[in-house]
Amino acid sequence: MVIQLKKFGKILNSRPSGKEAYLAFQPTLSKKSENEELVINFEGVEVLSPSWADEFLTPIVGKYEDRVKFENTSNASVQATLKILDL
Repeated sequence: MVIQLKKFGKILNSRPSGKEAYLAFQPTLSKKSENEELVINFEGVEVLSPSWADEFLTPIVGKYEDRVKFENTSNASVQATLKILDL
């Protein structure tokens, strides 16, 4: 399964917005097969704040651990946020 984060916007910031995106994505995430890899694609994301990512990415990585892969992480904002959250 591939999650295109640009579907949530180009600028992903604020804890409430990240939580809302996570809750809205739950029905789709529940359709994922048990051993399926989960690819999170950052293409098109201009700003990724640690607060948004903590609400959206942290629970996903916590649940699916080694089955989560990140793509298109060359954006400095994305890199900094992933480093801050140790993801």
